[in-house]
Amino acid sequence: MELDQSTQAMHADDILNTTSDVAPALHVSTTFRYADDPKDLVPVADVNIDTTEAHIYSRLTAPTSTRLETILTPLLKAPCLTYASGLAALHAAYVYLNPRRVSIGDGYHGSHGVLDIQRKLCGTRVLPLDCAAAELQQGDVIHLETPLNPTGEAYDIRKYARKAHSQGAILLVDATFGPPGLQDPFEWGADIVMHSGTKYLGGHSDMLCGVLATNKKEWLAGLKEERTYLGSVMGSMEGWLGIRSLRTLDLRVKRQSENASKLVQWLHVCKNTDSEDEEAVLIKSVVERIHHASLQHKEMPWLKQQMPNGFGPVFAILAKDEGMARRLPSFLTLFHHATSLGGVESLIEWRSMSDRTVDPRLLRVSVGVEDWKDLKADLVRGFTGVLKG
Repeated sequence: MELDQSTQAMHADDILNTTSDVAPALHVSTTFRYADDPKDLVPVADVNIDTTEAHIYSRLTAPTSTRLETILTPLLKAPCLTYASGLAALHAAYVYLNPRRVSIGDGYHGSHGVLDIQRKLCGTRVLPLDCAAAELQQGDVIHLETPLNPTGEAYDIRKYARKAHSQGAILLVDATFGPPGLQDPFEWGADIVMHSGTKYLGGHSDMLCGVLATNKKEWLAGLKEERTYLGSVMGSMEGWLGIRSLRTLDLRVKRQSENASKLVQWLHVCKNTDSEDEEAVLIKSVVERIHHASLQHKEMPWLKQQMPNGFGPVFAILAKDEGMARRLPSFLTLFHHATSLGGVESLIEWRSMSDRTVDPRLLRVSVGVEDWKDLKADLVRGFTGVLKG
């Protein structure tokens, strides 16, 4: 019986239930007893870490993180491993793949920071995302972030998969802004998919988590082996919070994506209308541009296929000037002025607070599960406050 994603999030881990608890227990132990009977003791040289159900030491596996990975696997459409953070997962991917060249565009500055370390240690050459296919070779990586941080704009995964595979290169997709339910990168040719689980998989701004998923068994085994020595496993408390969070992933992401699309459409219409309506005049006075995948009208033929259930809960506002961008968050009540994204609460960030590479007029908006009309009214109050000074 094929189950819907929302049902998988509730029941994919039922196979691990050994007690009558409905809510899974939090296991905090770092080490686990060996068998009492000497006949049942298996030396480490004979242990297959990929198939053994026994936990030995939590830097290898642990009950709580194993349960989290069990739930994530059907949601991500591939076996997966969890890590201490999104950047820890990305670092692990680059350590394992060890590409000579990485083709990457704009996006999360933290990913570029990881690549800087890789370049320092291994001499990795960084190419632009739009480099010619001929510049790539066997084992190189195209690092595609879609939707993009901080704008929420999307890229055609299939296009970059074809480009990578034509040269024997690898397509790594950072799908943090397009969580399960919104897009499946493997359907369009991704070889390995990364998520900062801190964001939508966690969804409550209270845990750090990274995830790597791949259908290549040899890669998964290698990544698991190397994770043991990188030491970048997530803690049991974070794993337990992740399990709790995945139960409502489908509900949260759909609501957040719908809210974002409604807000973006409202802003876009007001920005581009000839009407002298009060809200339209207000928005035109403050907003220079709005960025979001739902506004990529010319690219809808592939975009609606890639993201059939919504275009993501993050968008960006480019203000008329830096001063307006800096002041706007202070006039908002329902949008917290903070970095990060993906939580049930709405956030806005004057992006210059945490990213030195962006236009200082840019504000990143992470939409939560509140009523969208209340969020709209809050933005109106904010725009009004900015103009009045």
